[in-house]
Amino acid sequence: MEFRLSDEEEAFQGAVRRFGDKVLRTHERRIDAEGRIPDEVLKSMAELGLLAMLVPADYGGMGASAVLTELAAEEVGRGDFSMATAVFFLLEAGWGHVLARHGTEEAKRELLPPVCRGEAFLGIATTEPTGGSDLAGMRTASRRDGGAFVLHGEKAFVSGVEEAKRLGGGHLTLSKAPDGGFNFLYVPTRSPGLSTQRFENMGRMGISTGALTYPDVRVPEKFLLGAEGKGFECAMEGFTVARTFVSAACVGAAERALETGMAYIRERRAFGEPLGKFEGIQFELVDLWTQVEAVKWQCRRAAWLLDTYTLKGDRSHRSEVDRAVASVKLTAPPVAFECVKRVMMWFGAAGYTKDVGLELGLRGIMSYLVGAEGGLNIMRIILGRELLGKEFVPYK
Repeated sequence: MEFRLSDEEEAFQGAVRRFGDKVLRTHERRIDAEGRIPDEVLKSMAELGLLAMLVPADYGGMGASAVLTELAAEEVGRGDFSMATAVFFLLEAGWGHVLARHGTEEAKRELLPPVCRGEAFLGIATTEPTGGSDLAGMRTASRRDGGAFVLHGEKAFVSGVEEAKRLGGGHLTLSKAPDGGFNFLYVPTRSPGLSTQRFENMGRMGISTGALTYPDVRVPEKFLLGAEGKGFECAMEGFTVARTFVSAACVGAAERALETGMAYIRERRAFGEPLGKFEGIQFELVDLWTQVEAVKWQCRRAAWLLDTYTLKGDRSHRSEVDRAVASVKLTAPPVAFECVKRVMMWFGAAGYTKDVGLELGLRGIMSYLVGAEGGLNIMRIILGRELLGKEFVPYK
């Protein structure tokens, strides 16, 4: 693995950082207040090639590497501290890749170009009101009916329900198949009979979260990903990719929090000295910076493993990939959350105000602690399985 970025990677990272500074930072309060990412922001992201970056050029994407996408995710997380834009970014990146790799040619030609242009939304729907990671308890089911599948059930805590209605698009949806396997279907949100409900979150206000209800919704067979009854592996591949970019966005947010804090403790004086001279704060800064730096390279390695194996369809090192991705998803959100929390405390009472802006990150990052793209304890179960063997998985 080459630790030094190529000239092209450095140039692209710089371009995304400038975009984050000039566009995302100037819109983040509006995104949080209005509860949506403005269309002009999505258009700018598309023009820079940031939407569904992994999708091949034949379908409108960049055909980017996972490492390049990871770099972009860091900068998007740094730019929009609320994490809403980062969620939109990583969903399109992770699930765009899965659709491009496992979808039918007809579906890819129809669905991916508008996603890459920011004119349609692509998300994931696996969690249900009764649980998320307990796939054995999944109630949403699908069955073949001629040239279509009939989908019945409900998904909950799904990102992008309103965006898919407003822009057009839909979600890759996991459902039980009659043979006991799983079908993985792209379901347009505007399908006849499908209904949506929006939930009110504490953060990430710029991207909706809600429920999708399928009262025998018909889905054309061209929207089946992978083989019938074999969709589970397609979904797991998507989570592996998306979790890497979740972690990268958390790294970017953590770095922004520390930069904000360092600027403050250089200038703010107490007892005649800058706050940064006091060891109680200086040592805390050093510890946090060290943790973020470690997580960043852990994340970069996970992206490199995706490029080397997963994105090529090579499953020979799956355990190594799973360990790397689960460990960084387990580590990055808590480290980022702790960075924001501690820097807020450096600011004292001012840190609790919206004027400083740190609360945006605190609210957004919290979503990755409680379960988005897989809860922390699920990452621990994955790691335990890979370290000790499948016979030590507590829940089957």
